[in-house]
Formats: sequence, C-alpha cells, structure tokens
Amino acid sequence: MTLPCPALARRWARACTLLAGALLAAFQARAQPASLERPAPIASYSLQARLDAERHEIHGRGEIAWLNASAQPVSELYLHLYLNAFEGPRTLLHRSPLRKPRGGKAPQRWGSIRLERLVARELGEQDLLPALAPHSPDDPEDRTDLRVALPAAIEPGQRLTLMVEWVSVLPEVQVRTGFSRDFHFAGQWFPKLARLEPDGSWAHFPFDPLAEFYADFGSYDVTLDVPEQMIVGATGQRLSESRGEGRLEVRYRADGVHDFAWTAWPHFRERQEQIAGIDVRLLHPPGHDQNARRTLELLRRALPHFNERYGEYPYPTLTVVHPPAHAGEAGGMEYPTLITTGGDWHLGYWTRAIEYVTVHELGHQWFYGLLASDERRWPFLDEGLNSYAESVALQQLFGTDSAVDVLGYSLSSEALRRLGMLAQPRRLPIALPAAAFPSINAVGSTVYQRTALLFQTLARVYGEAEFAHALHSYALRQRFRHPTPDDLLAALAESLPASALDNVRGALFEGHGVDYRVSSLDSATVLRDGSGPRELESRVIVSRDGELSFPVEVLLTLQTGEQLRRSWDGTDTFWVFTHRGPSPVVSAVVDPERRVLLDEDLLNNARRNPALDGQGSAPLGLFARVTELWQWLGGALRP
Repeated sequence: MTLPCPALARRWARACTLLAGALLAAFQARAQPASLERPAPIASYSLQARLDAERHEIHGRGEIAWLNASAQPVSELYLHLYLNAFEGPRTLLHRSPLRKPRGGKAPQRWGSIRLERLVARELGEQDLLPALAPHSPDDPEDRTDLRVALPAAIEPGQRLTLMVEWVSVLPEVQVRTGFSRDFHFAGQWFPKLARLEPDGSWAHFPFDPLAEFYADFGSYDVTLDVPEQMIVGATGQRLSESRGEGRLEVRYRADGVHDFAWTAWPHFRERQEQIAGIDVRLLHPPGHDQNARRTLELLRRALPHFNERYGEYPYPTLTVVHPPAHAGEAGGMEYPTLITTGGDWHLGYWTRAIEYVTVHELGHQWFYGLLASDERRWPFLDEGLNSYAESVALQQLFGTDSAVDVLGYSLSSEALRRLGMLAQPRRLPIALPAAAFPSINAVGSTVYQRTALLFQTLARVYGEAEFAHALHSYALRQRFRHPTPDDLLAALAESLPASALDNVRGALFEGHGVDYRVSSLDSATVLRDGSGPRELESRVIVSRDGELSFPVEVLLTLQTGEQLRRSWDGTDTFWVFTHRGPSPVVSAVVDPERRVLLDEDLLNNARRNPALDGQGSAPLGLFARVTELWQWLGGALRP
C-alpha cells in the first residue's frame, strides 16, 4: 500500500503499533494458563441460611441469578429439590434396591425441602409457586425434580432472577447429607436449578441412587447463621464472621463452581496449612491426630501432583473434612473446594485407607469440579477417569499403589481392580448412562474398575508419556466446559495411534474385551540326513479371544536358560512362532510385563512344554497354575 505523505505514514505506523500491541495483549490473555480462567456465570446463588441445630433444620432465603445461555427461548425451568429424596420410603432413592451400599437402612428421621417462596423478578415479580409441578416427571411418588412453567419465555441471552425462601429438614445422615447427633453436613440443601444445554434442552433428573449431580457454573455468595459453638467448613473462601446473641454468622464466596456444601459441628479440631499456594483447612474429630497428620502429609505431595498432571487448581482454598465415626455416611464425597474423607484411626497401621479416600476425593476436584461432565449420562467421565488418576497418583507418590501392607507384604490396587472387574460376569459397555446399569456392583466393576484398567492398559501399551499428555490436554482444554466422550476421544487421537482409538471405542461403547493365552507349546526332533547334531523344532501358538487387540510381547525360554522376546501386533486371532535349534523352548509367556490389564484371564498367559516332563520341567498343572496366580498377585503380594 502506498502512503501519500510522511505524516500519514507516521500515523499509520503508530496505529499499526497500537493494533499490534492490542492483538499481542489479547493473545497473551488468551494464552494464560487455563487455571487463571473463570467460566461465565450461568447460575449464581446469593443465599442466607440459618441452622436450627435442635430441630436439624435450615431456614433459607436468597436469589438465584440465571442466564439463558442456550440458542433457544425457554418457557419452563426445572428445580432440583434433592432433599426430598429423604422424605419417605417411596421416593425413587429409597424404594430402589440399588441404594443399599450407601446407607442400607432407612433413616430414623426423614428429611425434605419445602419451597415457600418462588418469585421471578424480571417477569413482574410473578409468583411461580402455583406453577410448580407437584412431583418429578413420570414419578408421582418422587419430588426431587420439579418443573416450573414460566408466564413468558426467556430469550437467549436474557437473565432471570428468582427470589426464593425455603426450609430444609435434614435427614439422619446418609448418602452424603444430614445430621448425626450434633454433627450437620448440608449437601444438596438448597433449591438448585437444573442445567440448560446449549440446544435448549434441560438436563434434569430425580435423585437416583446411581447418578450424581450436574449443574451450571456460577458464583456462590452464602451467609451461614449457626449456633456460636459450631465450627463451620464450607465451599469457597471465608470472607467474614461475626458473633452475637449466641450465634455465629460466617460468609463464604466461591466463583466458578457448580455446587455448595457445608458442615457444622462443635467438636471439630482444626488444622490449616498453605500447600502449593492453596489455603488448606482440615477439620477432624478429636483423637484423630494421626489421620490428620497423614492427610496433610499426603496433600503436600498430592496437590502438586494433580496440578502438574491435570492443570493448576484454580481456587484459593480447599477444605478437607473427616466426619466423626457416628456420621460415616458423610465421608468419601466431593464438592467444589470441599471434600470429605476420614476413617478409623487404627486402619493406618496396615492399610492406606485414608490416603486412598483422600486421593480419590481430591482427584474429583478435577474430574468433577473443573470438568463437570454429565455423570448421569456418562459416569465414566468422572468416576472412571478419576479412578485412573487415583492409581497414577498413589503409584507416583508412594512408589506403589498398594492398598494393604501386612507383615511386609502389600496388596496392589491393580490386583484389587482386576478382581473387581472380573466380579462382573458379563461385559458391559463402559459408557452406559448410570440408570442403564443393572446393579451398583455393575457400576463399580465397569465404571470404576474397568475404566481405570482400560486407561492403565493404554498407557502401558502405547506409552505412559503419550497417554499422560493426552489426558493433560483434555483436562486443561475442557475445564469449565462440561465435556462429552467425543471431547475425550479427540484429545486421545492427538497422541495415540488409530488402533488405540479403535480399542477405546470398542471398550467404551460396545463392551469389548480381550483374553490372550498361550494355546499350545510343543517340540519335536527334526529329521536330518547325515550325522549332524540333533535339532529340535519348537512350535508356540498364542491366541487372542475377544474383540480388543493390543500389541504384546511373547517371552520364550529355552532349555539352556536363554530367553527370546518376540513382538506380536495382536491383530489376528492367533500367532504361530517356530524355533529351531539344539535347545527346545520350555516355556512361553504372553505379555510378561502385564501391560494389558484388561486381559480377563492371566492364568492362561503362560505354558510349559509338556514334552519335557521328567527333564527338569514341570507341566502346567495345579501347582504351576497356583504359581502363576501368585506371580500375578504382584504382583500384588510384594515384599
């Protein structure tokens, strides 16, 4: 471009410089680590709640500010009133036989949430209570998922403010919420909006025993009014506290989260420490000093580990709660910036139970808190990925992922996961929705154990660094975005070969499995003319049953003790290897390093040469199979 004069040229250069600077600043802002980002607030809550500790009730009021971020106008809302799951034996949660593993007995005291005010400010302060549906859709005995008809549509990009008042009656503690004596844990304690998907459909569902929670990101500004003697822990950062007339009032703020939980108990012991730039607050019962020390020791190493593997933890605080023994049902749960863990004090002498639970719930700050996938549709994206992350963390933090340490022997979680996977006799697709699983045991076997073993197999077969890079990219790129299985597959495709993606799809969506075995091993003398040395021909057949196909190694041991390693791509259903020489093959082992943890029968991975009986080699009889089992168990049982 030709410029007509020097003055214009200078102005043009100045403008270009300013534009370049602005573009560079914008690029640098966008290039900041994902941990510095915050999601656009879609559903934000400003709430005030008063705890009646004698009646175990929460009296609440406040505002819910909601943005229609979809592409469609909305003429209805869905409110989750999840405490109504505890209002009697006929709710969906309590009439289901699947709820037994967490709180099998009916509570001595039921709970509920009673909405007393629901007003839409932008709709002329319209009272919406008359438009509130009486029960969950298609379930007249459940009131945990209620439709609210709106008098006018909320267009894309418009906001709606709901003014609410309610009373929450806490049940006897079970399934993550409630009270026990003077201990209170408030989870799913307030009226909560369902999430509106980008296409304008509502992701709403009742409180199901196999499904967990799914919601939009937003800001939470919550003021809690409790008896003065209470010690309070909650989601977010404590902004202020005041005392008067026998009451304690504390205010918390959390930005970029999708839930809020809190606890109050007068007997908590408190420890605080800054770890990796995060203010960590630990609340634990009296007499649990050893568990508290072990928890903090773990967090000092685990927080940096998760930061490195899955992106920086973006919040200023983390609260860790050990509930008292009489409130064990509140333990082992995750909420944004707050996790519950704990356990019996004596378990630390021979197990890593405290570390296991704490690492698992800490991992949920990423594979739940930051990613916020729809766990009702794809529970493996939360629990399965997090179970894998738990195994990696324990292995790296302790040099072993062993769960039990007795008399110098440790039992690996890898072995326990395999036992859990094989406890489910029928292969199920991993990526089923929660409600499609036939039992809680099927969820544990498939969603937790098989998913973790699938990803451990991918890492061991195709490269630990490659798989770690793929999962790091997924976790960083998809935080605050509610990812789907397609997003995970896209990240894996950037680092793993197409054959690996075929295996992932088969396991996730088809329920495919695999079993490698040494089908046969024999030797015979090769007939030769002349008087040359004797030559033996050994023939080994290795087979693959099932639809998944991973490349494996085959370890062959000759009678002289020499070992040969051969690679097989695993694409065919069998592989034949022939060896000629003066020394026969006496044993063959497929996948000797146990990289394919999805292999459904490790006892058939080895075979001895039956033609060599009486020559110092034993057939693969009962004793040898027991030996193979012992070798697999660490191995499991590692000195």
